[in-house]
Amino acid sequence: MEQFHIVILEEANNDILSLSNTIMYQYEAPITAFAYIQGLLDAIKKLKTYAESLSVQKSTYFLQYGFNVRRLNYKKMTIIYTVIDNTAYIQRVVPSSTILDL
Repeated sequence: MEQFHIVILEEANNDILSLSNTIMYQYEAPITAFAYIQGLLDAIKKLKTYAESLSVQKSTYFLQYGFNVRRLNYKKMTIIYTVIDNTAYIQRVVPSSTILDL
């Protein structure tokens, strides 16, 4: 079984930090923020074993992230990533409701 390396790019890291801050400060739920972000990061880590098994996205929204772009959903968030060789590059973490053209 092939193992993939996971690289979280700066923009995705900023998305995760922003999400954490929103839950923690705007909704005043620090424990929820910790649990939600931990679950999100666990979902990303699981890509190590199956990153290429999720289907390549064809909608125009995903074209901005290049070819071979895939998505993983975690609760109401979408993790957008690409696979090159044996590395999964996490591009963005965005609310699923913001994705147009599905």
